[in-house]
Amino acid sequence: MPVEKVCPIIIREVDGVRQILVFRHPSAGVQIVKGTLEPGELPGDAALRELAEESGISSIARIEAKGTWLVGESQQLWHFFVCSTEEELKDEWDFFTQDDGGVVYSFFWFDIDRQPRSDWHPVFQRALDKIRSFA
Repeated sequence: MPVEKVCPIIIREVDGVRQILVFRHPSAGVQIVKGTLEPGELPGDAALRELAEESGISSIARIEAKGTWLVGESQQLWHFFVCSTEEELKDEWDFFTQDDGGVVYSFFWFDIDRQPRSDWHPVFQRALDKIRSFA
């Protein structure tokens, strides 16, 4: 049975260019918000919880399920959700999260159609391809 994960995605458009919210993990490269579905929790609720815990964003106006992806090598099933927020998000910010014993994630926007560089964690490079298919 795969471990279920949730990925809340925020996409914006600036000057005709679509961008996705990502962050730099201090020891694991560029990533997208992702977390574990807790027992009894609905995937949409878990996505909102993870977004708030990892980024500080809690003003979600709309959430839309976009499908799942079975990550074979890790036996994880990722649930993707596109979220819209009512607030104007900054171009970049740091957020202290309790994850991994407490770390600072540095958030920024990435042009969704650009190829990720080698500083992206490999599984998130592949996840970006999946996200492009529904974004």
